[in-house]
This record gives sequence, C-alpha cells and structure tokens, in this order.
Amino acid sequence: MSSLAKFLPILTWAPQYDRTNLRSDLAAGLTVGAMLVPQAMAYALLAGLPPEVGLYAATVPVIIYALLGTSRQLAVGPVAIVSLLTAAALAPLVEEGTAGYVSAAALLALMVGIVHLVLGIGRLGYLVNFLSHSVLVGFTAAAAIIIGFSQAKHILGISVERKEQFYETVLEVVDNLSGTNGATLAIGGVALIALFVLKRLFPLVPAALVVVVGSILAVEAFDLRARGVKVVGDIPDTLPAFGLPDFSGSLVGNLLGTAFVITLVGFMESIAVAKVYARRHRYDVEPNSELIGLGAANVASGLFGGYPVTGGFSRTAVNDTAGARTPLASLITAGIVLATIAFLTPLLSSLPNAALGAIIIMAVIGLIDVAEMRHIAAVKRSDMIGLGVAFVATLVFGIELGIVVAVVASMLVVFARMSMPHTALLGHVEGTTSYRNVERFPEAHTIDGISVVRVDAALSFVNAVKIKKLLIAHADALDAAPRALILDASGINDIDATGTEMLREVLPEFERRGVHLHLTDVKGPVRDVLRRAGIWDDLGERVHTSTHDAVQAITAPRVEPVDQRRLGIDEHESASAADDTRVRLHG
Repeated sequence: MSSLAKFLPILTWAPQYDRTNLRSDLAAGLTVGAMLVPQAMAYALLAGLPPEVGLYAATVPVIIYALLGTSRQLAVGPVAIVSLLTAAALAPLVEEGTAGYVSAAALLALMVGIVHLVLGIGRLGYLVNFLSHSVLVGFTAAAAIIIGFSQAKHILGISVERKEQFYETVLEVVDNLSGTNGATLAIGGVALIALFVLKRLFPLVPAALVVVVGSILAVEAFDLRARGVKVVGDIPDTLPAFGLPDFSGSLVGNLLGTAFVITLVGFMESIAVAKVYARRHRYDVEPNSELIGLGAANVASGLFGGYPVTGGFSRTAVNDTAGARTPLASLITAGIVLATIAFLTPLLSSLPNAALGAIIIMAVIGLIDVAEMRHIAAVKRSDMIGLGVAFVATLVFGIELGIVVAVVASMLVVFARMSMPHTALLGHVEGTTSYRNVERFPEAHTIDGISVVRVDAALSFVNAVKIKKLLIAHADALDAAPRALILDASGINDIDATGTEMLREVLPEFERRGVHLHLTDVKGPVRDVLRRAGIWDDLGERVHTSTHDAVQAITAPRVEPVDQRRLGIDEHESASAADDTRVRLHG
C-alpha cells in the first residue's frame, strides 16, 4: 500500500478520512467553487479564450490534482500570470477568437503537463530554484501591473489592439480614452469598489460571486447592452469532453519555450503557497510529487479542452480559511464548477466583461507585495538588485523575455556573491581555544608572525583569483617569525580544479616569501579533491584539525610524525601508521 500511495497520495488520506472534517471540507469546497467560477471565466478572458475554456480548466484538472497532489489545501486552476503567459505566447501565432486559438491553448496545457511530468519523474524539481525568491517577487509585481493594465479596455469599454510591449499598451489606451463608454466604466468602477469593500469588511463573503450576480442584474435591469456594455454572451452548457488538441510541428516548436516558462513560474508559485500551508498544518509536501500532480492536472486540462493551470495564492488562502482539511474540498469545488456548466451557464450570458476585468484587477493587486519587498531589502539589501532587474525587465521587454532576464539575473547574483566571498582575519580569544573574526570581536588578538584567514565559500573558478590575491596579501603582511599563514577551511565545502590549481600556485609563491601555508578543519569532500590533486601530500604535516592545533604546531613543532588518522585530520591511514601496522603484522 505504501508504494502505491507514493503514486496515488489519495490513498494516504481517503481510507482514514475523519468524518469530523466533512463539514469543514464541504464549506471550503462550496466557498472556493463560488469564487472559482467567476475567476475561471475572467482568467480565460485574460488569456484571450472563451469563458467556458476557463471553466473546463477548473474541473477535470482540479479532480486529477486532488487525486495525485500532496498538498491538502492547494487550490488548483487558472491563475492570472499563467493566463497572461498563455496570451503572450498564442497571440503572435494564432488568431484570437478562432478554434485554432482554443486548440493551441489546449496543446500548450498538454506540453506544460509533459514538462512537469518529465521534471517530476526525473526528480529534477531543483531546477526551478534557478528563479530566486527575490527575483520572483519582482517579476510577479511587474506581471501584475501588466495584467491589471491589460484589463483597462474592459473597464473603459474601449477597443485596444494587442501590443507586444507594455508601454505600447499604455499609449494605445491613452490614445483611445476619448472612446470610453460611460455605462461600462460605471459597471467596472462599481465592481472594483464592491470587491475592495467586501474583501476588507467581509473577507468570508465570495466577493467575486456577489459582483457577478450584481452586474448581471444591472445589465438586465437597465438594458445596458443597448448602451454598449459588452457581455460574455452565450456559454455552451456542454461538459468538458476528451479530445486531442491539434498537433502541429511548428506550433509545438514555437510553444516549447513558453511551456518551460509556465512550468517554472507556475510551479514556483504553487510550491511556495503549498509549503506555507503544509507548515501551518504540520505535514510535508514533496516537490517532485507536486510536479507529477500538477503535470497530470495540466495534461488533463489539455485533453479536456482547458488551458494551463497551477496552484493559486488567493484561492488557496480562501480554501484554508474556509476550513479545508483534505483534498476532498477540491473535489467538491470541481463538482460546483461542473454543476455550473451543466445548469447555470444560461444565467451567465449577460455577465459584463467589465465585471470580469474588475475581478482580475482585484486579484492581481495582491501580487504586488510591497511588504515582502521591504522585508527583502531589510534582510539582504543586495537581493533588491535581482528584484529590480526582474521588475524593470518584465515591464520593458514583456513577460516571456522578462522571465528569461529574471533567471539570468538570479544566476548573475549568485555568481557575483561567489566571486566576492566573505573572508575574515581571525584572532585568538583569550582564555579559550577559539579564534574569531577580529572585526566582529575586537577583543580577539592576532599572533605575531601568524596570520589566520577564513574563507566562507567554495573555492572555484569564480573566485580563485580573488582568493589567491587575498592569501598573498596576508603573506606579504607577515613581518616577523615564524611567518606562517593558516587557512581555516571550515567554510570551504567544495573545491574545483581551478581552486586546486590556485593552491598549487600559491605554495611556491609562499616559499619564495619564506612563509609556510597551513590548512585546518578541511571537510571530507575537499580532502578527497586535494588528495587527487597531490596538494595534500605536498602540505604533509601542515594540515590540522583546528586553528588552535595549527598555532601550537607552528609555535611548538612536534618531533614525532603526525598520525593524521588517529588525530582525526584525515580518514586515510598515514604512511607512518601503515608502516607500524606492517611491522606489527609481520614482526
């Protein structure tokens, strides 16, 4: 059962389902269902798709994730950023409003699902870490601004041509402001105010559903269609049906990059919120299993007429607040959406696009997380560089190129930190065997003729030149006997070929200066590399377990050979110890 539960997480909770959770799960499912119906239609509109496609993406995929996902609170379905990415990818390739556009969206969902599954089965979930948290915050904020502004045409009731760049969209909206429809603006404005007030004063009320019902009644009561208010129109009442999307070789090639981007962004958003609620309820989510669950959900979305889906922040928060304890809540949510498609779609034909636009705008406002930006600035100011680059690049270059720049920015920040590692000159703390950074502990004093330097980073091609200059500079500063430099390697967890070559070059440089290099606290993986490079043997007895031992060895040299294995310096048997063993065995 345990091995089967790995592939079907539902087996971990369904057989032992506690009936006392039923009321909470039912309440959560109904609440999120009421929220998801209008949101799914709104996000489909954002993606350039008919509203029923959003509803289809909120049914079978939600059921599949409930069966295969490891999060008990995560609410899966259409989300704003993925919808915008879908629109950005499809608009240049297929004409919006055509059957080909809908089919291409389903194909994209299928591809996104396959990418998820490949990463999950291959246990490659760590690849999503190429997008750092700070960069994701910047990217998300910029994407939220783009998404929000893209709805201006629906709020104002104007026609705006789709543009590649954000500034072009802004100029296009400004140029068409004179064509604003008053009735549409009134609907959109009232909807925004209602959503804001309900969210602040009555957070448990399904605000989006209230706005949907209210705006439909307003359209019917005041005949607003005759005044130019655009509505979603007839929505098919057919349930999602299995069908393969149209596979085109060129289309697959053109959408492959976007499939990876959607996987990267969608999974990071999903796993981040899933971990928050897993910690809150004291259980674990497994990233690679989540990839498989989300991958299967996206494959299902592609095969049942939907478009890419992932876990959403706002709906998950509502799901948890409403009482979700198990994935049964998501199954109930999917049932609500299916019932809506089957019985209630005729009632939605008068739903104004302005109301859906308002729902999208209110949903993405929360993605501009100013509080988190301040927190990042307070914790690590340098992280604001990546955040700022991602934010500006996304606004200037667009969503797809912006995410590429964001990933590159994340990696450049990492390389920059690696190239300038933290180092410290250590001093002895009187009355102890400890050595501390003299900048942080002024009472720690250095020892004449001995310089103790600690490097807190892997030695690699990125920082080898800088570390070499640092070591030589400290060696040159030694102006008294015994002229020794101790490299505290406790912070070095890895070393590459360039790092070993740097140490090989440093040794003769030190010899010319009459300085002896000593190593202390060398980690096992680093020892292995130094042995294979021959540097370990070159250092001989100048390797020690601690800085204190190194100082003692320098100031009071040992006469007898050092048994590195017995002293815990190295796990390999030293030559002298091996000779002693042979004498005992054959003597």
